[in-house]
Amino acid sequence: MRVNGRIRAREVRVIIGASGEQLGVMKLSDALRRAQSLGMDLVEVAPTANPPVCKIVDFGKFRYDIAKQEKEKKATGTKLKEIKFRVNIDGHDYMTKIRHGESFLDKGNKIRVQLQFRGREMAHQEIGMQLMYKVRDDLNGMSQVEMEPKLAGRNITMTLSPLPAARRKRRFSVAADDAEAEAAEADNGAAAADDES
Repeated sequence: MRVNGRIRAREVRVIIGASGEQLGVMKLSDALRRAQSLGMDLVEVAPTANPPVCKIVDFGKFRYDIAKQEKEKKATGTKLKEIKFRVNIDGHDYMTKIRHGESFLDKGNKIRVQLQFRGREMAHQEIGMQLMYKVRDDLNGMSQVEMEPKLAGRNITMTLSPLPAARRKRRFSVAADDAEAEAAEADNGAAAADDES
């Protein structure tokens, strides 16, 4: 980030930071004089724009605000969500959990998939592994395997992390905005049917 004398452009578009007031395009020397007269700094915020965009702000406070925003972004990063399965899960329950998994992954969260054995189910660990591989395959359009299925005590655990947003493909549930659009269409269709009768 270039400040004051380090800005290289001849002309810059100037914005006063606190108010957001645009002063327009001016020579760099005029912009620097204006910033000095206000007792602030001229900071280049969009160097690739034509002409570059500069803000007249207190540089120390500006840098602090940017660091604070970065910290907040990191704090609201990925969370680890958990989905629990049983060996004898019903088909509908399975699909509901897969849809929840897609939803979690779509929001950028990691998923820990856990399969719990009870009693004599431990004798059928291969069925549990098959179920875990099925979950992995069903969610492969949204995720990548971070930790392969592993048996630990009476549980098999696997961790899935989301793919980049551009590569995600939902298979079992529609995205939230698509669902709202479909609901609106259904409402319009129902209203039209009521009008006809």
